[in-house]
Amino acid sequence: MKNTALTNTHQALGAKMVPFAGYNMPVSYEGINIEHETVRKGVGVFDVSHMGEFLISGPKALDLIQKVSSNDASKMAVGKAQYSCLPNETGGVVDDLIIYKMKEDQYLLVVNASNIDKDWAHISKYNEEFGAEMRNISDEYSLLAIQGPKAVEAMQPLSSIDLAAIKFYSFEVADFAGIDNVIISATGYTGSGGFEIYCKNEDVQQVWDKVFEAGASFDIKPIGLAARDTLRLEMGYCLYGNDISDTTSPLEAGLGWITKFTKDFVNSEALAKEKEEGPKRKLIAFELDEKGIPRHDYDIVDAEGNTIGIVTSGTMSPSLGKGIGLGYVPAATAQIGTKIYIQVRKKALQATIVKPPFYKA
Repeated sequence: MKNTALTNTHQALGAKMVPFAGYNMPVSYEGINIEHETVRKGVGVFDVSHMGEFLISGPKALDLIQKVSSNDASKMAVGKAQYSCLPNETGGVVDDLIIYKMKEDQYLLVVNASNIDKDWAHISKYNEEFGAEMRNISDEYSLLAIQGPKAVEAMQPLSSIDLAAIKFYSFEVADFAGIDNVIISATGYTGSGGFEIYCKNEDVQQVWDKVFEAGASFDIKPIGLAARDTLRLEMGYCLYGNDISDTTSPLEAGLGWITKFTKDFVNSEALAKEKEEGPKRKLIAFELDEKGIPRHDYDIVDAEGNTIGIVTSGTMSPSLGKGIGLGYVPAATAQIGTKIYIQVRKKALQATIVKPPFYKA
């Protein structure tokens, strides 16, 4: 089990630690609902240093990225980030990721912790054609997500740049918390604004400490992975391994907006055909009409009790006070407003298909 550079800090704070993607990670401190509300209304800090980082450089860096990713990275200027995915050869998704354009010929790819080795092997396979320089810097860098509506105000004293001026999915490389050359990115997985901060492992303790000093008057709190999951689900954001996988296509998962057929990429011909014909199943968002909590792998059934799909993510929404979830159903059943049923133990609970996000600020 790997540790992040802040594991001892989390343990000293009384965090409940769990194994996650091969890492010893804090799942909660005070409790999910308190931590969830902190991010929705104030500012909270996640240690997500388990995420993977690849640096791809050289004159062929963009060519490689264009080949392996679904979105069009040629549209990015330096200082911009882009959500994308890595399609596989059989219609599914190797991983979803964020691509940062660091320089004209240098890109940072941030991938899911559980997929670091798989992603590296997949991209390396295609790099045999291009010969871009690839560096796996995952073990050298830490990542803090400082999220919530008060993040900008709370963190401004820690940097000489205007944090409010960094637009969504843009970033600056600047001073932060007394450390130079920190990536300050206006990205996150919560839907409540804020930043993601990338720094070297040896600097992250100083950054963490200064972040909590600066945020003290804003009642800043450390936040665990459990609240990260409820926050992302309220936004309808996909989680790899649940809502997207090696066997789900980006089009089924509602990721057509990051699948650009203006270029050739891995499996693009088959995906273009799928788009033309329409995917046979779709990822839907639903709210329970009755009391109950939908869970991953629960069956979705019709009014007659026939199984028509499966729940991929589900929880009790702390913000809405009702059961919410994502799941796959046949495309013909995927219309907004359609009534479906979630098999919770022996009872089929009625639910309504809704348009995400569930939570609207």
